[in-house]
Amino acid sequence: MELRRFRFGLFVFDTSSGELKREGAPIRLQAQPARVLSHLLSRAGEVVTREELHQAIWGEETFVDFERGLNVCIAQIRSALGDDSVSPRYVRTIPRHGYQFIAPLERLADSIQEPASQPVVLRRHTWRIIALSSAALLIVAVAVAIGLRWNPVAKSPPAPVTVAVVRFDNETGDPSLTRLSDGLTDTLVEQLTRSDPDRFRVIGNAALLRVPRDQRDLGAIASTLHAQFIVLGQVQRSGSQTRVLAHLIRMPDQTHVWVVRVDKLLDDTLAYQSSVAQQIASEFSPRLAAAAAGKNLSPAPNH
Repeated sequence: MELRRFRFGLFVFDTSSGELKREGAPIRLQAQPARVLSHLLSRAGEVVTREELHQAIWGEETFVDFERGLNVCIAQIRSALGDDSVSPRYVRTIPRHGYQFIAPLERLADSIQEPASQPVVLRRHTWRIIALSSAALLIVAVAVAIGLRWNPVAKSPPAPVTVAVVRFDNETGDPSLTRLSDGLTDTLVEQLTRSDPDRFRVIGNAALLRVPRDQRDLGAIASTLHAQFIVLGQVQRSGSQTRVLAHLIRMPDQTHVWVVRVDKLLDDTLAYQSSVAQQIASEFSPRLAAAAAGKNLSPAPNH
């Protein structure tokens, strides 16, 4: 069965309907840009030439201003994804040649629909079973009610905590690594979001999280986004390796709950982002889940 839905970053795209969603919220994308995005996703990681896109989207017998039309489509795709042509995270321009979809991609299986149930004619003994079952359920309900009367304080499930992920800071002095910092942030947001959505919710796209470091106010972030935790990240040079520091900070006392440090060679940007984000999420997730359960978290060890 051909899979028609793709997940990348915070987005899910359905190639059959052309529907694009970000964290479940639909994002408007016109038909032709949707077809261009679909074609790029089907060839993810490969360079798709402008001529290939011409043939796939417009065909040989369509007489339009193709160059302008494709440029408009790519611009609309980047606008919908919040992407940047200078430091792209999703669609890279190969000058005078074509385009390449560069983000990590996951193919999603379509949900399986249960077959419609057929009408059933109930016989007399079936009605007897139903009656007995109803009586048993009534007895259980009465027992529960009596139990609640003796123990009126019933525990409700703990409310999920909110964690805000601030855009990672590129401290290497190399502007080309800003794309790595941004991509690492988005990948971490995705990993955390999928880790334990019942216990904590993740905010990663608020404008407040993208302000420069010298203008950043953690108190304002926490109060505005109602966040109990904030994640800060740094990308640094460490000899021949690229170092990432990620800080899990409890608000409002700004206590470091946990710190993750990763030193790795940067030989493949996408693989590096995925590996580092996965390691950070694996260490942060159980601590956020514990906080949601009301447990006290010990301060971070020295790294």
